[in-house]
Amino acid sequence: MYPTLTHRQVLVIFSGLMLGMLLAALDQTIVSTALPRITGDLGGLEHLSWVISAYLLASTLGMPLYGKLGDLFGRKLLFQVAIGVFLAGSFLAGLSHSMSQLIALRAVQGLGAGGLMVLAQSIIAETVSPRQRGRYQGYFGAAFGLASIAGPLIGGFITDNLSWRWVFYVNVPFGILALVVISMVVPAGDRHVSPRIDVAGVALLSASVGLLVLITTWGGVERPWGSSFMVTAMGLDLLLFGTLIAVELRAVEPIIPVHLFRLRAVSTATSVSFMVGAALFGSLAFLPLYLQSVTGASATASGLALFPMMGGVLISSITSGRLITRTGRYKIFPIIGTALATLGFALLATLSADTPRWRVSAFMLVCGLGMGFVMQVVIIAIQNAVPIADLGAATGTANFFREIGGSIGIAALGTVFTTNLTHRLGAKVSGSTLNIDAIKALPADQHRFVVHALATSVAHVFVFAVPVMVVGFVLTWLMPEVPLRHSVDVPLEADVPGAALVEVA
Repeated sequence: MYPTLTHRQVLVIFSGLMLGMLLAALDQTIVSTALPRITGDLGGLEHLSWVISAYLLASTLGMPLYGKLGDLFGRKLLFQVAIGVFLAGSFLAGLSHSMSQLIALRAVQGLGAGGLMVLAQSIIAETVSPRQRGRYQGYFGAAFGLASIAGPLIGGFITDNLSWRWVFYVNVPFGILALVVISMVVPAGDRHVSPRIDVAGVALLSASVGLLVLITTWGGVERPWGSSFMVTAMGLDLLLFGTLIAVELRAVEPIIPVHLFRLRAVSTATSVSFMVGAALFGSLAFLPLYLQSVTGASATASGLALFPMMGGVLISSITSGRLITRTGRYKIFPIIGTALATLGFALLATLSADTPRWRVSAFMLVCGLGMGFVMQVVIIAIQNAVPIADLGAATGTANFFREIGGSIGIAALGTVFTTNLTHRLGAKVSGSTLNIDAIKALPADQHRFVVHALATSVAHVFVFAVPVMVVGFVLTWLMPEVPLRHSVDVPLEADVPGAALVEVA
C-alpha cells in the first residue's frame, strides 16, 4: 500500500505508467509493416511469423509472472526490471544481423512488455481507490486500443522514412523517460516478508503457454490440424494445463491464483475477458486482409482505415471510465459493450466485395465502441473483488486469459477462413495467387472471382465470431455488481464514503 498521494502526484505517476503501457502495446503490432524490409535484409522468410509469435509468447507468459512477483517483491521494483528488459530487447533487436537473433530478442522485448502492461494496471490500482480508478483505467484502455491499431501505421512510416531498425530504436528514449519518471515518483510500496516463488507453477505455465503458441502458430499452416503431431500436441497441452491447476491449488504463493476463481466477480469477469479476446483479436486480425485484398487499399491506407475502430475505443473507454468514477457502477458497461460488439460482428458478417468503404468504417466504429466498454472495466471488477495482497496476481491472470483467448481465437477463426477460402477457390485458382500483388495482376474475370471468394471468407470469420461474443454477453449478466471501494486497502464492509485515497476533480 502506498502513502496518501495528491492528485498531481497521481497524474505524474500515471503519465509514466501510460508511456510504458503505450510502448508495450505498440510493439505488438508496429513490426508488422516492417517485416518485408526485415526479411529483405536478414533473410529467413520461412521464420517470418516468429518475429510476432515470439513477442506474443513471452508477453503472455510474463503477465502472470510479473503480476505475482510484484505482489511478493513490490511493484515499483518489478516495473523497473520490466522496462529495463524491454529496453535491452528493443535496442539489441535493432542491431540484429540474422533472423534468429531478431526472434530471440523479440522474445526478450515481449518478456518486458508483459510486465509493463500488467504492472501499470496494478500500480494505479495500488495508488487509486476502485471508486476513483475508472477514469484512469479508461485512459489505459484507450491507450491500448490506440496503440494496437496505430502500430502498423507508425511502423510503416518509420520503415519508409528511416529504417526498419528504428522501429526498435524509437522505444529507447521514451522508455528511458518512463523509467526516470517511475523511479522518481512511485513510492517503493510493500514487499512480502518471506516471499516464496512458485517454481513448479512457473515451469508448468511456461511449458503450457509455449506449447499453445506453437499450436496456434503451426496449426493449419505448417502442420494440418488433424495430423497426429497436432492432436498429440493439443492433448499434451491440456494435460500440462490440468497439471498446472492441480499444482496451483496446493501452492503457497501460486502464480495463477486459482483460489480467487471461487469469487464470482473474478470467475465471470475473467471468462468475459477470455471470450472478448477470442472474438475480437481473432476476427479483427482479418480486417486488414479484407481492406488490402478486396478494396485494394495499400498497407498504409488499410492502417488509416482502421481509425474508426480506434475512435470507438477512445470514446467508450474514456466515457465509461468517467461514468464509473462518477456513479460507482460498472456492470452495465460490459453488458452494453458485448452487445455492441455482437452487433458489430453481425454487421461485419454481411461484408462483400461490393460493400461501400463508409459502411465498413461504420461497422468498425460499432465494434470499437463495444471493445472500449469492456476491456478495462473487467479489470476494475476483478481488482475491486480481491484482497490487496493478490492484486497483481489477479490483474496478471485477467490479462493472461485475454491473451490466451486471442491466441485461440486467431487459430480457430484462421481455420474457418482458410477452410472456407479453399472450398470457394477449389481448383480454379492456384494458392500462390493469394499474394496481394499477384491478385491485382490477375485477369479481370479471375480477379473478380478471387476477390469475391476472399470477401465471403472474411465475412464467414465474423459469422463464427458472433456466437462467441454472445457467450460473453450472457456472462456479463452473471457478473455481480460489487460496490466499488472508497479505499485501496480497507475491506468492503469497513468502507467509509469520503475516505478515498485520492479524489479526482
